[in-house]
Amino acid sequence: MRPACEGRMMARHTAIINIARVQLGIEEDDYRALLKNTVGKDSLRSMTPGELDRVIEALKARGFKMNRGNKTRASSKPYVRLIWALWRSCAQKGVVDDGSKAALRSFVTKRTGKTDPEFLTYGEATPVIEALKAMEARG
Repeated sequence: MRPACEGRMMARHTAIINIARVQLGIEEDDYRALLKNTVGKDSLRSMTPGELDRVIEALKARGFKMNRGNKTRASSKPYVRLIWALWRSCAQKGVVDDGSKAALRSFVTKRTGKTDPEFLTYGEATPVIEALKAMEARG
């Protein structure tokens, strides 16, 4: 039995390999041949983490690019998370035309002079929150 952290790593590597396979448009037969040529096995389940790494490197050599993602972490400040939640709600209700991060930053800048909700203090965030609540109620 594998430790849980190794199992998560294996699942992550397997997901990366499957994403690469789709991204590169590799057919099933070619995929199995790639696995066999790279590590001598034709199934991901029978591979070790090191072998999975070698497969990922082989896919990178074929042109696979790993997208690290553009996700930003949720703020540690509850009032900033509330601003984002209210903004998303307004966008879903059609109160604001553009529900993007850039649009929210522009909204915050017009109201406070700060370029991002993350830079607001609680006192500066309160009028923004109240404005968003009023907008949401109208929508």
